[in-house]
Amino acid sequence: MAITRTKKEEILSKLSGIVKEATSLVFVGFKGLSVGETVEMRQTLKDEGVEYLVAKKRLIKKAVADGKVPGDTPDLPGEIAVAYTTGDQTAPARTIHGYTQKFDGIQILGGIFDGALVDQAKMQEIATIPSMDVLRGMFVNVINSPIQGLAVALSAIAEKKEG
Repeated sequence: MAITRTKKEEILSKLSGIVKEATSLVFVGFKGLSVGETVEMRQTLKDEGVEYLVAKKRLIKKAVADGKVPGDTPDLPGEIAVAYTTGDQTAPARTIHGYTQKFDGIQILGGIFDGALVDQAKMQEIATIPSMDVLRGMFVNVINSPIQGLAVALSAIAEKKEG
């Protein structure tokens, strides 16, 4: 069914707002997903604070061009959606990356990161960055490790002097 011009203008307006406001945006290629798989993925994205919107390629490209995002728009074959957030920059790529391994029909095609268009390879790298909570845990572990080593050493010295 054809989309009316008014509806296309509404979608373009929404996409333009997304391009301007989002801290990170991923172009997602999807093909052959069942309704159940799509619902599962959308729910996981929502839980991560990531929005997901299916739109026509032409409207996505126009919104990116109108937003004057620097860089080259990646090739967008097949059916396209955008996963985006205004929060954790790595969340859209990381969450979609998890589903590329789970479902054959999903792939990351590129995106917008730090206000610039990035290609598929760069977005795949971004997808492997751990979440902020994991990074904070790793940081605390790095800080705690020397202190823990000192405590173990002092305990061993104290036991040696007692014995």
